[in-house]
Amino acid sequence: MDAFAVSLCSGLADPHPKMRHALKMGLFCGAFQFFMTVLGWFLGSAVTGYIERFDHWIAFALLTFIGGRMILSAFRKKSGDDPAGPPPEKLFETHYVILLATATSIDALAVGVGFAVLDLRIVETSALIGLVAFIFSAAGVLTGKTLGPLLQGKAEFLGGCILVIIGTRILTSHLL
Repeated sequence: MDAFAVSLCSGLADPHPKMRHALKMGLFCGAFQFFMTVLGWFLGSAVTGYIERFDHWIAFALLTFIGGRMILSAFRKKSGDDPAGPPPEKLFETHYVILLATATSIDALAVGVGFAVLDLRIVETSALIGLVAFIFSAAGVLTGKTLGPLLQGKAEFLGGCILVIIGTRILTSHLL
């Protein structure tokens, strides 16, 4: 669901996301969910405490950074200044997509460790997780594309706020 929300925000912020953007976001989010789950499974329960101690901080930092830059960009566009960072049309560049996919899949490491304890068939289970993340992420971009024109100039600001909220939710759910 985090991957869906991040993809939705990207679709909202870019005034003209294309099907290739949806497929790219879906592919990266699905692949990262798959590989992080498998990696967690290989790491096993020996490092669970270590992973759980910092995964939420990384996700929080990445999502807050990207979301904050989107919010600043929305305000600077209104005032005529240069945008703070990434212009909406650049949100689907590979390095941004990798940052978003990483931020939304870090928890999958801990899930993979849990799967090792449960002795689940990791390839099939992780493939299903990756497929669902692919579908939801691609659908998120396309949904954002549909909602973007309805929200007009507020889409980038709203998308940035949602990313910050997701990062904060991840952080607080681990700290509380």
